[in-house]
Amino acid sequence: MKNRIAIIDGLRSPVAKANGKLNNVSADTLGAIITKELILRNGLEYEQFDEVIIGNVAQPANAANIARVMAIRAGFPQTTPAYTVHRNCASGMQSISSAIEKINSDQGDLYLVGGVESMSNIPLLHSDKFRNFMTKLTYARNVGDKLHLLSTFKPSFLKPVIGLISGLTDPISGRIMGITAENLANEFKISREDQDKYAVESHIKAQKAIQSKVLAQEIHPIMTRDSSIIDDDGVRFGQNMESLKKLRPIFDRLSGTVTAGNSSQVSDGACSLIVTTEQKAKELNLEPLGFISDYSYSGLDAHRMGLGPIYATKKLFDKTNTKLEDIDIIELNEAFAAQVIANLEAFKSNEFCQKTFGSNAIGEIDKSILNVNGGAIALGHPVGMSGSRIVLTALKELRRRGAKKALATLCVGGGQGAAFLLEV
Repeated sequence: MKNRIAIIDGLRSPVAKANGKLNNVSADTLGAIITKELILRNGLEYEQFDEVIIGNVAQPANAANIARVMAIRAGFPQTTPAYTVHRNCASGMQSISSAIEKINSDQGDLYLVGGVESMSNIPLLHSDKFRNFMTKLTYARNVGDKLHLLSTFKPSFLKPVIGLISGLTDPISGRIMGITAENLANEFKISREDQDKYAVESHIKAQKAIQSKVLAQEIHPIMTRDSSIIDDDGVRFGQNMESLKKLRPIFDRLSGTVTAGNSSQVSDGACSLIVTTEQKAKELNLEPLGFISDYSYSGLDAHRMGLGPIYATKKLFDKTNTKLEDIDIIELNEAFAAQVIANLEAFKSNEFCQKTFGSNAIGEIDKSILNVNGGAIALGHPVGMSGSRIVLTALKELRRRGAKKALATLCVGGGQGAAFLLEV
């Protein structure tokens, strides 16, 4: 890239289970709290930033262009522009790459980026039938027309559309995201037991990371009127196979293997990062947390969207002449256990890589460096925030280990993948 891109610092909220402790905190407020704290901790002035770029998926109606609303709430002056980006699960990463593109085109050199999501506050919607009924009623010219329309009303018009379910249903494949995980479980012959084992491991790693205060190093607690949240609250301490075996398949109820227990959690959370150039960091006398060497996005069949990480990583590794053995830490977002396991199998499969990319296998991922502090199955997956969170988590872990390179990658609903090559 034209400039060496530095992440000065990052901070995130605890990730909370949807409809739980952060239920009454709006996405813009949550993002503002984290952003303000991050700027204060680094001794920067709001006026020094060129722009604010934030990833968000649900796009709350009462906070249009949520990045702008969040920025003003956080304390940025009205003269600081802000805009929102949306690439489904990669929205938090898109905010970073958008800032990089701005920097490399000489439009600025200091950006506040990140991602935020309140899945608790994704609304219930009126059905099309009720909307059309109300529209016609509003424009009816006289009492007779209104009475005629009222006679056509049916109670079924009031059945709500669940916004969360609509958002998690891919309009390209026409299937809810969990079915794409079932597709991969079938394609790669991944058993229910293997998925549950992976889920248990995610919770165990996350539990250890909480108990050792490792994750606390990237979290700013959130206090509300009703409660306070210090740690990610979706982690099930003492999770075991016996508990997971009791859960029924949630997407394919007849023959499926994907359950709520081996899938990522619906969650609320916010993450903010400060992005600049290495030169600007020196001018500001700030030591970067780490650097972004490069990044790639890829597209693939929406029915197999969970394989986005291998598609994006292959593209990234080819572009940067990187090999899997160069990587010290991997954050691969856990949308579903089946999806992660499918990627592990694909990475090491010569057959898959030859058929898909016309090349040998990328290599076998060392599980000891994969999601070492747990992943979204345990921590949760606030969709607009997760991309920025895994970048922050990976850089923090590189620092702790005195290691050099990390891969942060995820799958994206609709059939895409994203991968970032990070360096300390």
